[in-house]
Amino acid sequence: MSIDLIVRNSKGNILLGKRTNRPAKGNWFVPGGRVLKDESLEDAFNRLIQVELGIFNTTSSFKGVYQHFYDDNFSEDLFTTHYIVLAYEVEFEGDLASLPIEQHAEYKWFDENDLLVNDKVHIHTKWYFQKDKQADKPFK
Repeated sequence: MSIDLIVRNSKGNILLGKRTNRPAKGNWFVPGGRVLKDESLEDAFNRLIQVELGIFNTTSSFKGVYQHFYDDNFSEDLFTTHYIVLAYEVEFEGDLASLPIEQHAEYKWFDENDLLVNDKVHIHTKWYFQKDKQADKPFK
């Protein structure tokens, strides 16, 4: 399970980072990360906004549950990955130069329409902004 952070600034732009590790290495992706074993969702959210954005408290809006499938994984071992992702939208006005570089080599603000047509923005990030891919609906 993981938490993705859909980060907007006051202009409505979306913060993406260029991933330095697997899965999705080399692609623009929203900040976020895995929920650790025995970690509550609230603790995971608070840890991730601190580690990924350097903030200790923020309001958020829950955007839904998504499923991400990858052909690779975080390690060099040969196995696929399936994440259940809880997506939250948060606002951030901080300095991009202050953001950590362990997970992302660089950061950039994207206009929502521009990220949808950019070939280097990962498809799982695009799903957050595509009406037909929005959060999982109940099974029928």
